[in-house]
Amino acid sequence: MQWSWWRLAAAAVGLSGVAAGYIVNVDRATRQGQDLSVVLANYFSLFTIVSTLLSVVALTAAAVWSRLHPWSDREPLAIALGMAIVTAPVLLLGVVYNVLLRGVPSAVALGDSAGIAMLDTYAIEVLHVVLPLYFLADLLFASRRRALPWWSLAVLVGYPLLWVTYTMVRGELVADPSGATAWWYPYPFLDPHGPGGWGSALMYIGGIFAAFVGIGAGIIAIGRHRVRRASRRGVPASAGLLSV
Repeated sequence: MQWSWWRLAAAAVGLSGVAAGYIVNVDRATRQGQDLSVVLANYFSLFTIVSTLLSVVALTAAAVWSRLHPWSDREPLAIALGMAIVTAPVLLLGVVYNVLLRGVPSAVALGDSAGIAMLDTYAIEVLHVVLPLYFLADLLFASRRRALPWWSLAVLVGYPLLWVTYTMVRGELVADPSGATAWWYPYPFLDPHGPGGWGSALMYIGGIFAAFVGIGAGIIAIGRHRVRRASRRGVPASAGLLSV
């Protein structure tokens, strides 16, 4: 099975996870009398959801390019950058969930039916386990991946910085749909109203940024190593290693 089909399948699975979470949020907002527009705006502002939707776009674009250019030795720079930009956040989501949150009881909303609870579990597992595992496999084994130059690391960390900026500004402008607070942040560790204040929030932001730099550097290093190894084996690599 060609990697283009695997990428399309992964995109479909990721989109199904987002759809499952969407249904769960609509059901809960409706039953709890919350403003659905605010709930959905919050849902589509989550780092997990934004990253997954971007990964669906990147995977689809990479698959379509591959189908249209079956004889090319290496994918173009734009495709390689797009895949790397989404690989970093998806891998980080997988590590954080499975290392820190795996086994922690999920908060089930009061009144959830068995079907909604199953959809919630499905969304969590797809977005935090299945998709990260796929992206790891794609990074290590997918054919025709282009090695990235080291300057692309600045591009890879651009997305999370934009998301953090958007989130911290928006957090003060949107009230919690439950009415508990006059602000809303998607993750408690980013909430500057917590016990640690802005100092704690900025510390976590710094940690997240450092993690992205590390993962991004790893993605670039793996890609460059794969091209060097292919060249030593005599495998055609017309794109070669890009200059540093």
